[in-house]
Amino acid sequence: MAEAMAFDPTGNNPFDLLDEWMKEAEKTEINDPNAVALATVSDDGWPSVRMVLMKGRDEQSIHFYTNYTSRKAAELDSLGRAAMSFHWKSLRRQLRLVGRIERLAHDISDAYYNSRPYGSRIGAWASQQSQPLASRDELSGRVKALEAEYPEAPPRPPFWGGYRLIPHEIEFWQDGESRLHDRFRFTKPVNDLSGSWQVQRLYP
Repeated sequence: MAEAMAFDPTGNNPFDLLDEWMKEAEKTEINDPNAVALATVSDDGWPSVRMVLMKGRDEQSIHFYTNYTSRKAAELDSLGRAAMSFHWKSLRRQLRLVGRIERLAHDISDAYYNSRPYGSRIGAWASQQSQPLASRDELSGRVKALEAEYPEAPPRPPFWGGYRLIPHEIEFWQDGESRLHDRFRFTKPVNDLSGSWQVQRLYP
């Protein structure tokens, strides 16, 4: 197990720190170091959480992709807010983000979709995500039919694409001896994300 060292990210860009931690996690995690828990809330106030994969970022946000007809998409579109949490067990680190949600531009979703393996592109068409499924055979049948319809290069489904989480809060947590962990929270005013990040050390 990796040895956790005390750290102080004051004065750094939190997205650059995310890149550094992700690179280290790519060396130590068994699989999917980019897996992140995504939490949403329904219109009637019930929270739900599931794992998604971070698939890139820009200077302000984290990118991920899903079916726009899924439960998560309905909650993302309705409230426009979400939270994320990375957990890299091998490094004894966590990273939390809270922020606003927007759909990614079509050209960005197109570019990512076209970079996926053929099977994953067909799978995006075949899955009616979050809807009841009578049997595995039904899904297999949909896949075969779509493979016949799109034998080479399926276009991106209109119901599938990307989102960006634009955080106003990012918290880095690193395990410490005797549970005296290092915690640093970066924040921006919710209504002024163009400003500079402010950072505070928190009690563990």
